[in-house]
Amino acid sequence: MDDRSTHDHSGWEEVVRAARERARARQALMVERFGLSGDVQYEWSMDDARITWSRGGEVFLTGRLTMIGSVSRAQRSWLWSWANDALPAAVLGDIERVRRFGEEHGHPVLPWPGFAHHPELVAEARTVAAAVLDAEGLWADSTDDMELHFLVHDLVLTPAAAGR
Repeated sequence: MDDRSTHDHSGWEEVVRAARERARARQALMVERFGLSGDVQYEWSMDDARITWSRGGEVFLTGRLTMIGSVSRAQRSWLWSWANDALPAAVLGDIERVRRFGEEHGHPVLPWPGFAHHPELVAEARTVAAAVLDAEGLWADSTDDMELHFLVHDLVLTPAAAGR
């Protein structure tokens, strides 16, 4: 996308508003339905794009991950996962659709490979990505220098948990 293209700001605000409403409802449903609060532990893998949640050492829920992007605290920047050549293909999922959505609808923040870190803009980008890819929820994790942002899809209770 040409950086000089016209940005449809009112259109972006409407997309963000609808995406936020959707994300809030889905996130609350995911946390409530699967009990993702309290003493829950989780593990994730970018190599196979999976996340598992456990309680007391017993896995009760699995899901598929799509990495949205990352924030470098040192560089104070956001990088879309589709622009990060170091990531395994599995964790990219359909993230390319988010970039194309931005191009097609005049929302340049979506097809820019990265931008200066502004927490509100990162939050907007995350929620719009969740809506475009019809995610069940959002997940984030941090390392010393990085914030990693994911979409969660295809949640399944393990057979032992489903029988309870």
